[in-house]
Amino acid sequence: MCRWLAYTGTPLLLADLIVKPKDNLIHQSLHARAPRTPTNGDGFGIGWYDKQPYPGLFRSIQPAWNDHNLLDLTGHIESNLFLAHVRASSLATVQETNCHPFRYKRWLFVHNGQIAKFELLRQVLLAKIGPEYFQNILGSTDSEVMFHLALTFGLEHDVPAAIAEMVRVIETTAKEKGIEQSLWMTLGISDGKSLWGFRYGSDGKGPTLYVSPDVEELVRLNPEVEGKFGEFSGCLVSEPIGRYQDSWRPIPDNSMIALHPDGMDESGFKPY
Repeated sequence: MCRWLAYTGTPLLLADLIVKPKDNLIHQSLHARAPRTPTNGDGFGIGWYDKQPYPGLFRSIQPAWNDHNLLDLTGHIESNLFLAHVRASSLATVQETNCHPFRYKRWLFVHNGQIAKFELLRQVLLAKIGPEYFQNILGSTDSEVMFHLALTFGLEHDVPAAIAEMVRVIETTAKEKGIEQSLWMTLGISDGKSLWGFRYGSDGKGPTLYVSPDVEELVRLNPEVEGKFGEFSGCLVSEPIGRYQDSWRPIPDNSMIALHPDGMDESGFKPY
């Protein structure tokens, strides 16, 4: 299992969330709480939005805790919306193109979880990806296939519907191969304006996902941040960061959350 973080709101230095807080994402790359994969050292990536037409992207196969370029970049890049990911590989090769986030035009995508027995499903799933998206696939991970299936099913027009169809196709394909429980995921997805998070598991138990307290609660818990955030800022994480980790709220299983410039919406995620 990997670890990721996504933020939207008042522009911040990436380091303010990725590097500086207690138990930050770089710390989690070496000491995550997940018992199965406490070390996430198979590469990392950051994607951020700025004034350019498409988001910036920096990925590396270096462990996040041992890359001075990452520390330097996060201390200089300021953004109102960014995603970061540290990777624990399952079957896919440790290579730069297998590191998250994945990018298509304005879209960024990060994933924690897996497709069970992906090696048996990969060929069939690849064949379902639209030809207009196929050339954007540069790696060999299940996560990248999930992203391009969602694009094929209309991610650019209706995010929840596209993710639901992606889930249905993967699970149906798996059952045809005799695999009853096939998909576990938390997803972070953005088009540069909004940020979506999904938590889902074929057995009803998806990987962990948390949302930050609202701005008023942040100020109450940590008065030093007063005036730093606008009316709305929000952060999604695989596991809590900072000094007040009990204030992070877990996203329930089989749920989705959408963070927009004017607020947040949360609902159940039922692909069937």
